[in-house]
Amino acid sequence: MPLTAFTGILGQKRASHLLRRVTFGATRAQIDSFSVLTPQQAINSLFNSSLSEPVAPIDPKTNLTWVDVVSTSANSKDSDLQEYFKHWWVGQMLALEVSAADRLAYMVREKIVYFLHTHFCAIQSVVASSRALYFQNVLFRKYALDATLPSTINFLELTKKVSVDNVMLILLDGRLNVKGDVNENYSRELLELYTIGKGLAGFVSAGTTQGDYIHFTELDVREAAKVLSGYDVDYTFTSIDSDTLLPIGKIKLGANASAYAHDNTTKKFSFRFGNAEITPNPLLLSGTQPTALSMADELDQLIKLIYDQPETAKHICRKIYRFFVYHDIDTAIDDNVINEMAATFTSNGFKIEPVIKELLESTHFYDTNDSTLTNDQFGAIIKSPLELVTNTLTFFEYQLPSYTVDTVLYHKKMSTILGYLNDMGMNLMNPQDVAGYNAYHQFPLFNRAWISTNTLTQRYNFINKVITIDRINMDEAININVYDFIKSRFSDVASDPDELINSLISYLFSVYTPTSEITPERIAYFKERFFALGSVLPQGALAFWQFSWANAEGIPNSKIDARGMLQDLINAICQSPEYQLQ
Repeated sequence: MPLTAFTGILGQKRASHLLRRVTFGATRAQIDSFSVLTPQQAINSLFNSSLSEPVAPIDPKTNLTWVDVVSTSANSKDSDLQEYFKHWWVGQMLALEVSAADRLAYMVREKIVYFLHTHFCAIQSVVASSRALYFQNVLFRKYALDATLPSTINFLELTKKVSVDNVMLILLDGRLNVKGDVNENYSRELLELYTIGKGLAGFVSAGTTQGDYIHFTELDVREAAKVLSGYDVDYTFTSIDSDTLLPIGKIKLGANASAYAHDNTTKKFSFRFGNAEITPNPLLLSGTQPTALSMADELDQLIKLIYDQPETAKHICRKIYRFFVYHDIDTAIDDNVINEMAATFTSNGFKIEPVIKELLESTHFYDTNDSTLTNDQFGAIIKSPLELVTNTLTFFEYQLPSYTVDTVLYHKKMSTILGYLNDMGMNLMNPQDVAGYNAYHQFPLFNRAWISTNTLTQRYNFINKVITIDRINMDEAININVYDFIKSRFSDVASDPDELINSLISYLFSVYTPTSEITPERIAYFKERFFALGSVLPQGALAFWQFSWANAEGIPNSKIDARGMLQDLINAICQSPEYQLQ
């Protein structure tokens, strides 16, 4: 079976691979601690549904949260609050101020929250509401780790919640969808992007008629839109979902609590859905008029109908696979791996955690004796700008200011981080279109969309800026002191350049063994960069390094020289193509 469990010890390479994929970065000590575990032991420690919920974000202007109260003139303007929310979320991704024992598991939950964001994407500039964005984020977190939660917590139910969430009602014009003038924007994306999809990209045959998309048709888009008619945005955030206790959209109600804007006719779907019909439940109507209860029942019928189609499970599992493994899915992987993932998804009541765990525990994920995955696919996903930044800050153990103690400085640093992401082509929570960030959906480019002439330059600039400590240390600057880091974590090998280089790249590169993946020429290049500062001195670069390192704590100039050489080395390693992969 393609997802046969891998039963051996992970070792450093596979531990590093696992932690890069499921967290936002790991330290050397964390990688080492996982290297002695089996995948099953590692996954059991990483997936923890008993984690505490994060404290709500605060407005630095008032030092209080604003998300559960109506904003007043005392608060920052909402455009600023939207940025503060994003700063807060990046802090959750990095598990700041979380106990050391829970940090990696906390990151895993946030990685799945991020996956849900890339799937049910929001566009901040369109939504333009800090509270709506925050509550959607909380919703994703409630459904991220679902394996041990009640059966009603699953991806199907999340799809229902998203359908009436204020973010989606704004983003895809659900608020404009009314009886007699249905707006199809959300129903189209519900079918095409979020659930059933259009089949395996690159292997899709033509439909039988115009408007036939193999797994759904234009008729299905139109009929689904009728089911979804009659909702409105609740900018007061007082309409509360009884299941999640989170704000949701409201229903346009008229006299006698009738949902006057909802299309109350029978919805008749195409042959792609077996000519199914969705009929209003007469027991839930007010006379002949629709009600909130009858609308909820129709939504239940619609989402169940969609998830009854086998292709829905496959489409969602393809998204999971591309996020955690690799973008290239051919018919062999689709027929074997994706089908098995879809079977797990369906048999577990559409919960995604069992699917992700099964994938991460498999020989397929670790490229071990698995004919369906080639070596050039292992560790070959290009890091998103977000993951490049968080992986770097985490591995080098950069300490951000406390969110609760030094809020103003924290936000300055986070503004710098988001600026780096934007420079590298990722405006967080502002993807290019409603399909989300191109890297997660655009065939055939997928993750290669992160790389262009400009963005690659900015990736290198980011490394150079955070590794090279400026003489003027501005509050907003991110400065990693590589000398202190090497002294703390690699002092046992630091005096020997060959051992130091090999040790560093064994942690920093996704694919590495000393005898194969990294050639002697690559090692020589890193050594040349390392020795650049002392190469012209009469005593020779090696002697210069060893003297500088040995005397760094006693002679100021030696410490400056040692730091400069380490900055050159780390820049060379982290600006290399290998470091751009995870």
